[in-house]
Amino acid sequence: MVILNISEKLVLETPKLIDGIEINELISNSPPLDTNSLYCNFLQCGHFANTSIVAKLDGNVVGFISGYIVPERPETLFIWQVAIDKQARGLGLATRMLLAILSRPVNANISFVETTITPDNQASWSLFRGLAKKLSCELTHDIWLDKQTHFRGEHESESLLRIGPFNVSE
Repeated sequence: MVILNISEKLVLETPKLIDGIEINELISNSPPLDTNSLYCNFLQCGHFANTSIVAKLDGNVVGFISGYIVPERPETLFIWQVAIDKQARGLGLATRMLLAILSRPVNANISFVETTITPDNQASWSLFRGLAKKLSCELTHDIWLDKQTHFRGEHESESLLRIGPFNVSE
């Protein structure tokens, strides 16, 4: 009998509309992520499926990354959210998922990744620093949304991280 560890049982897929409700539940159970409306998650699974990814374990959603191509910069993928269920953390899953998005033929023109992160979200800082290292490219960051100016003191500042340029096919 062969026993597979959790990492070997994970399946990465392009999200489908049917995944929207489980994705919404995953994000709701993943503080400090901001929750979106269920409709927003359906849009991510439908309109932004090529730049998003879902991870499943035994058919259940345990990971989701949403992203989109920045309209003014078609070489830039903006990562909106990364959510990994507790049972799937510590396996390098988020990095695998990001690389899977970047490896899709439809995303061959992407040479930069951007995202925003609050100062205290160490898991996300580690993830994107590790991605920059894996892609052998530069990571820059600066405050994009200021705590006082944009959030009236009700939310931490968000730094805009930019990784690139890179070429995944190399």
